[in-house]
Amino acid sequence: MEAAVEKQLEQISIAVVEGDREKTIALVEAALESNIDANTILQDALIPAMSEVGRLFEAGEFFVPEMLISARAMKSGLEQLKPLLIDADIKPRGKIALGTVQGDLHDIGKNLVGIMLEGAGFAIYDMGTDVSPEKVIQIIQTEHIDLVGLSALLTTTMPMMGTTIQALSKAGLREQVKVMVGGAPITKEYAENIGADGYAPDASQATKLALELIGDSTG
Repeated sequence: MEAAVEKQLEQISIAVVEGDREKTIALVEAALESNIDANTILQDALIPAMSEVGRLFEAGEFFVPEMLISARAMKSGLEQLKPLLIDADIKPRGKIALGTVQGDLHDIGKNLVGIMLEGAGFAIYDMGTDVSPEKVIQIIQTEHIDLVGLSALLTTTMPMMGTTIQALSKAGLREQVKVMVGGAPITKEYAENIGADGYAPDASQATKLALELIGDSTG
């Protein structure tokens, strides 16, 4: 890769990490005008930027507000690339459906996980909050989902995660999808007890877990 292209991609990454949305948009636009391929911008600028954001978060140098600002900058850049990626028939790493379980209306954590996963190259289907097991079953069947992410912030709604996983088994879908869970009251032990494939305490770990669970198997 020539030095000028590398520099442009590096500038995009820096703008995303710094959470400069306007600069990210301008730099992505400039890169496209320089005939840099949309997938190259995604793979060599946006995805590495979100990996760095995750690293900074885990190192205690970034907190949720900084993470959200960077994620929004990345999302703005990604919106510019999406039509071109679709035209080029670039396949996502996998399809992930995210939702807060039935009875629970909290969504900040879920939303951040969704943005981080999108930044890692996954196609995201946001089911929203208060999601019934039936809704999860429906989206798996209609969208051919690879992984389901369930969130709960209330101890009273935690059991709905297990109920949802049981519903997937009854519907004959459990073998088709991986299930990861998260939220303030959830623990690794609880995830194992209800039969989930994995647990993530935050958005950065959720991204790593998703990569481990489904990786590039669909790409």
